[in-house]
Amino acid sequence: MTETAPPADRNVDAGELAKFASLAHRWWDPESEFKPLHDINPLRVGWIERIAGGLDGRRVLDVGCGGGILAEAMASRGAAVTGIDLGDRALSVAKLHGLESGVRVDYRLVSAEALAREAPASFDVVTCLEMLEHVPDPGSTIAACAALARPGGLVAFSTINRNAKSWLYAVVGAEYVLRLLPRGTHDWSRFLAPSETARYARRAGLDLVETTGMTYNPLARTYRLEADTSVNYLAAFRRPAC
Repeated sequence: MTETAPPADRNVDAGELAKFASLAHRWWDPESEFKPLHDINPLRVGWIERIAGGLDGRRVLDVGCGGGILAEAMASRGAAVTGIDLGDRALSVAKLHGLESGVRVDYRLVSAEALAREAPASFDVVTCLEMLEHVPDPGSTIAACAALARPGGLVAFSTINRNAKSWLYAVVGAEYVLRLLPRGTHDWSRFLAPSETARYARRAGLDLVETTGMTYNPLARTYRLEADTSVNYLAAFRRPAC
């Protein structure tokens, strides 16, 4: 049974939008607060491309695209990418960077829920990375992403597990000790266990394809994909073909 998404204006956190708006001009600075996104992006794109069986010629939607780091990377792999976000400043930065890089992405100021009502079953691949932990109702976002995927299409999420280790690593370690992220970036109570993400996905009619973890080595300052999903993880689902 598909979970019904609430009206778009009910799944927005004004505080989260304001927080990222204040940093929007730094999206494409690889040494800024967004350095972790730049560092993990090759891993994310490679994983999505593998799970999707290639991106060239695919119609792709990036939900919560921010300044366009992931969206541009997927477009560079040959995908026809639409990026959506509710942060107008971030989208302005994304559009400007696209003009400078020459990488074409269609950016829109619209929520996933609103777009799902406007253009259901329109995309071969739907991505929603590092966003679920920033919205009041992640189940609504997941349901909207499922509705936006065409039958047989792929839906990919990444977020942070909720346990003592994730609080220590993703909040205390990343924000206060290593200072990889600004303090207050994450609210631990909004983190999602893989089982919770999978449950929301099942309610939205999606079938699990793969779950994998992403870890950080503070000594080498490198990220890698591996089986450990105790902190950061990625999960891919498929909308049944019929």
